[in-house]
Parts: sequence; C-alpha cells; structure tokens
Amino acid sequence: MPTKPETRTTSDLIVDVRDLSVHFDLRGGSLSRLLGRDTGTVKAVDGVDLTLRRGEVVGVVGESGSGKSTLGRALLGLVRATGGSIEFDGRDVAGLSRRELREVRRHIQMVFQDPNAALNPAMTVEQAIGDALRVQGVRSATERRTRVVESLERVGLSPVELFLDKYPRDLSGGQKQRVVMARAIINGPSVLVADEPISMLDMSVRAKILQLMLDLKQQLDLSYVYITHDLASAKFFCDRIAIMYLGRIVEIGDTAEIFAHPRHPYTQALLKAIPNPDPSVSVARDLPRGEIPDAARPPLGCAFHPRCPLATATCGWESRDLRTVLEEHWLRRGADVYAEESRILGDLSALDEPATTAVLGKADPAAATELVERIRAENPDEPMWRGVTSIDQTDAGVAIAFHDGTDPALRRDGGVEVACVLYGDEGPDGAEAGTGAAAV
Repeated sequence: MPTKPETRTTSDLIVDVRDLSVHFDLRGGSLSRLLGRDTGTVKAVDGVDLTLRRGEVVGVVGESGSGKSTLGRALLGLVRATGGSIEFDGRDVAGLSRRELREVRRHIQMVFQDPNAALNPAMTVEQAIGDALRVQGVRSATERRTRVVESLERVGLSPVELFLDKYPRDLSGGQKQRVVMARAIINGPSVLVADEPISMLDMSVRAKILQLMLDLKQQLDLSYVYITHDLASAKFFCDRIAIMYLGRIVEIGDTAEIFAHPRHPYTQALLKAIPNPDPSVSVARDLPRGEIPDAARPPLGCAFHPRCPLATATCGWESRDLRTVLEEHWLRRGADVYAEESRILGDLSALDEPATTAVLGKADPAAATELVERIRAENPDEPMWRGVTSIDQTDAGVAIAFHDGTDPALRRDGGVEVACVLYGDEGPDGAEAGTGAAAV
C-alpha cells in the first residue's frame, strides 16, 4: 500500500465550496405532471461546505447514495448546482455556460469509476487521449501525438508504441484506468476529482494505481478530491477526510484525527466495517441497522437517527419510525399476533407521512393504548422510545407525540467538525459551537 503524501502547510485555496446544493426533481407519472402535483425532490447534495488547498488530498467518504459522486460531478459542472457556490481559483464556476466550463475543465479534470464506460470502444488509445486536446483547440495532429506519448509515459504505459493503436477491449482493467488518467492529465490540470478510481480493479492492481496517483501528484503538483467508500485506502492517501451521509457532510477533519477519535456515530460505524485481514482477530462490528433512507423523503431532524445506536430524544423521531418499530415487533411475534394487533391499531398508512404526532386505534382507543404501552415495555431500550413525549388515550385513538427534532449543523470539536447533537453547544459537555466552512 502506498504511503500518504506529505501534508502541505500552505493555506492557498484552489477549491472553495459554500452551501452547495444539487437537487433533482422526480418526474412522477403523466397524470401527476398534468395535474401539477408535487412529485418530490431528491436532495443529492444539500448544503455542503468543502475546501481544497493546493497540493492537498481531500477524501469524500460514504455509502452508495450518500451524494459523494454527485458532489464530485458538480465540481466540474457535469451536474448543475441548484444553490450555493463553487469557487475555483477564486472564480465562481457554478452556473457557467458549457463554453465557459470548457475553459475551466482544462484545470480541473475527473477520473471516473468505471474505465470501461469512460472510454469510447470505437476509439484507439491515441484517439481517446488526443480527443481531449482537440476539444481544447489543439489542431496540430503532430502536437497531439507528442503530448499523448508524454502522457502515456507518465502513467506507466510503455513502450508507448504498444498501446497507441490498441482499443479498450485489448487492455486490462488497470491499463484502461491508466489510459483514463493519461487523458485526465494531458491538458495540465491542477485538480483531479477521482471518483472511486480503484473500486472496479483487481486487488493486485489497486495499490499500483494509488501509487501512480501519488507519483503524478508530486510530479505535476496536483490536488485531489478522492471519492471513495473505502476508508482503508483513504487512510493512506488523504490529508483530510469528509464523511458524507444523505447529501451532507457529517464529519470532516484531518485523517489521523478521524481514525484516532471518530466522533459521529456514522463515522464510527464505517470504521468498524473495515475488514481485518487477520482471521484470528475478532472485531465487534455493531453496524447500523437498516439501510440508507430515501433521499426524496429524508428523516426529520438528523438524517442518521433511525439507524443510530446513540440517538437522543431530540434527534428527530417521527411517525415513520413508529411504523418501523411496530413492524419489527410483528416480525418477531408471527402471523397470529400480527393479525390480532394490527386489527386493534388499524391502518398504518397514515404513519408514512412524516410527522411528530400519530394517532392509531380509533375503533378501540383503550385497547390501542394498552397495546402500544405493552410493546414499549417489551423493548424499552429501543432508541425511538427516547423521542416519545407522551402516549395518551383520546376519543380518536391512542395519540403518540414526539420531541421536536434537531437537524445539527457542523460544529467544531477538537480537531474536527461534526454534525451531531452529542457535540458542540447542544452536546452534553456544552462546548461552544464551531462556525464557518467545513475546513479544518
């Protein structure tokens, strides 16, 4: 495994992202569009602050669906920002036209995850790499060929004559990714956005590609935004790490600090999920329950709270969490219990709309109230019950109320910033909240 690059001390910013949002409207059905109904919005990136210094490697880490790839594409204008700003070398590039972005892309390029999809199967290696020069206005075929040869040599594809006339189908996975990197550096960029550049490669090739990226960084004075779900590679490759969850950065700081003292429960879960190569070592996983929520209908309060083992009363518990708890209870009890208890509580579809109140069991409020209290008593350690303020019998049924949720912003805690009610001015230690961009 390659060693992490030396950290630069310069404060020169090359990329400064402020309050960036990228939202996608759901199309819905023809009838919904005809009637003008709201079909929802996916907040793929939702208010992200991020900085990149010259010569720095910043890792963006998270599960699939966290928004990290969308963030990377937004930096190049491959997806349009719906809010916020992206300053590159002091110039706001968010919202530029395609022609204006073409000039910007000479200086910031992307290495895509899948080299098979990134290369045109009908183009030779020379054509694929040289086409980047043609788009930028280099008309001389001789000059294009000379620079293609130089790029191929830099990425380790030599003797170059063996590769110029080959097609992607003639190359291995590692060779294709080297071609992609040769194309990315041929215009002399200062920033590379690497979107999971090793995830599609064999294990034996991954370390070589990471080492190549480090070599290019030193030779060409590159800065990287390294997008990955693999914290193990980020530990050795990145100066700083930003942890993303459901469109937001939930923790950011120096790599050593993140690994030594992870604050956010999601960061802790990701670190516990790193495989240990020693089969004799038993590691407590304690992975978060459930799956990443629907980005079109995110949880109230903190987006991670339905999966968080440390969630507090004010983390944002709601009606949908109640439905999940009831369904998990019935899964443990079987069909007969489900048939009887679901009859008492009635239709649960009203719980699908996020709300801090819920009313169930209109047909028999007394029985419904008794049932909810019994389910609560059977599993009092269920985190959701921490958020319940009252369970009352009313004429309309059993009324269940939740605390108002808190959607925490990034707050400084030691050497990192973390978005969690356990830290900062809302945390148990009463520390002062951090302010400003998510740059540590």
